Amino acid sequence: MDFERQLVFDGCFNFRDLGGYGTSDGRWVRPRRLYRADGPHALTTRDIAKLRALDLATVIDLRTPQEVTDRGCYDTVLTNAVEHHLPMIDVLPDVEELPGWIDPAFVARRYRDMLDEGRGTIAQILAILSDPSAYPVVFHCSAGKDRTGVIAAVLLGVLGVPDDTIVADYALSETAMGHLVDHYKRAYPDAVEQLSRVAPAMVASHPDAMAAFIEGVRRDYGSFDGFVAELGVGSAPRYLRGAVLA
Repeated sequence: MDFERQLVFDGCFNFRDLGGYGTSDGRWVRPRRLYRADGPHALTTRDIAKLRALDLATVIDLRTPQEVTDRGCYDTVLTNAVEHHLPMIDVLPDVEELPGWIDPAFVARRYRDMLDEGRGTIAQILAILSDPSAYPVVFHCSAGKDRTGVIAAVLLGVLGVPDDTIVADYALSETAMGHLVDHYKRAYPDAVEQLSRVAPAMVASHPDAMAAFIEGVRRDYGSFDGFVAELGVGSAPRYLRGAVLA
């Protein structure tokens, strides 16, 4: 299938297309419909032109209000897109917690916390994505790895994408995170030593973390559809599949 999964920008580093993945019933996710991304760290004129060419209709921002204030939004350059601010968590992890993010078992537990704390956000996202006019869509957090990874797993799971494919997509963030760390070191030269200490946790995208998270969802809810039904939006998967699958 001829399309660009990893979109290369100068000022964001983990922006990719979720299209092209096959489903368990023999269908596939249409390209250029559903994107996952990191934040707009330092968009250039060239970046803005490339973003506008995607004709995005909807931006779903999973970041905390403070992150939005500190780091800006895509809607400042995507003037035709509707932006929804739907935080997955209230506050970012404390810096003292960061070393734990190298351990896949710890990460899987934190992802489950995000799933549980973000139930209202996830229900709203599914409602938004049930509307065919909402596409193309990008959903993002600051790094595009953790909160974004949880939402990507839910959406791909609902679409019927096999678990090993969801895990493989999650693992793609590791290379992108290296580029993000390099960006921070250039942007904040006085903080290079601190960034070097936390870089392993920022970069870590171990497949076992996502695999354990998915296993927990299936154990407790039977399926991603079962989880969605508990949110009260059990009809959303049908509309999502109709809008995204071919």
